Amino acid sequence: MLSKGTLPFIALLFLCRIGHAQLPDLDSVSSLLNDISVQIEITEGVDNMYNFQFEKAESRFRWLKSNYPRHPLPYFLFGLSNWWKMMPNIEGSEKYDEVFISYMDSSIVFAEELLEKNEESIDAGFFLAAAHSFKGRLYSERESWTRAAISGKKALNYLENWRDKDLGVEFLFGDGLYNYYSVWIRENYKALRPIMWFFPKGDKEKGIEQLKKVSQESFYARIEAMMWLIKIYRGEDQKKQALLLSEYLNSQYPDNPYFHRYYARMLYETGKYTEMSEVSSEILKRIESKKVGYEEISGRYASFYLGSYYTTINKNTELAKENFLKTVDFSEKSSMTKSGYCLYALSYLAGLYEEEKNLEETYYYYKKILDYADKKHSTYKEAKTFIKKNKSELKKAGIDI
Repeated sequence: MLSKGTLPFIALLFLCRIGHAQLPDLDSVSSLLNDISVQIEITEGVDNMYNFQFEKAESRFRWLKSNYPRHPLPYFLFGLSNWWKMMPNIEGSEKYDEVFISYMDSSIVFAEELLEKNEESIDAGFFLAAAHSFKGRLYSERESWTRAAISGKKALNYLENWRDKDLGVEFLFGDGLYNYYSVWIRENYKALRPIMWFFPKGDKEKGIEQLKKVSQESFYARIEAMMWLIKIYRGEDQKKQALLLSEYLNSQYPDNPYFHRYYARMLYETGKYTEMSEVSSEILKRIESKKVGYEEISGRYASFYLGSYYTTINKNTELAKENFLKTVDFSEKSSMTKSGYCLYALSYLAGLYEEEKNLEETYYYYKKILDYADKKHSTYKEAKTFIKKNKSELKKAGIDI
């Protein structure tokens, strides 16, 4: 399952595989996007951004902005940089929202200026679609559905208007995402179907093939396409493909916590437990050392995987408890106590103490489940069953239930 913000409003995402080169004068070229000297100049900046070296990345983007202050590209890149600052904890923190929206709005303003000068401007169409789609993605994360739909519709309109331009494989990214998720949303979010009436229906298989082509051939959108393919493959139960792509992204951008924890996740889900334990342990070390981007969400993943490993594979009860306790702690600190990771960690803890005949600790963790879980969750039912079954024993032990 993808996050609540993964909606078809992501009509087009933009990445530059973004050195020093002699840059063209803006008035002398038809498109900065297609200019190799610009691509060379900003490649290092975007690679640094993906590797969470934001100061280095934004120094290159400032340089680009000083050369092209009225082009949408530098403002979009600053917005994208702030987007990636959000990614490790996009649901839990809104501290970058305002600056992100501001940069995307600036990109839209300057793209509209280009459009006024030249209604055939490729750059104008590209950035108008890209900036609106990113705004739509954030609005959907914030459950602002009307604004998300408006932004998504604008992005789709620009995508359609520039579809016949010679943009090659790059525009397939937007098509691929839309083709897949316009169907996926209808299948998985019944409440959003009325909104989807305003959008044409796509084709999931075609969308996957388009994204695969982008991931193999694109100059601009290759990494983003890989990231989305990982999520799609996982959802489609093609986990070996998802593992291969997540391993590649982690190897290329080893300091990106989002790629790092997704790699741990795919190792866990594909049964690569030895590798998973090493990767997860490294994530926890980076959290302890306060490495940029590594925080409670990544810790919740890594500690749960390690707890499961020590419970079922390595058979070390104390290390299992230690890691499940970390999972609960990370969940409480990030206000995500209703998450499956937290609830199942509590369930594991209760089970481990029950095996030791420690009634008091067992009840303590089941009581936490009752405090945190929705009544329909399996762990809630498990906790209620335990308490009902052991009611008399709990009372004999002096435990107030």
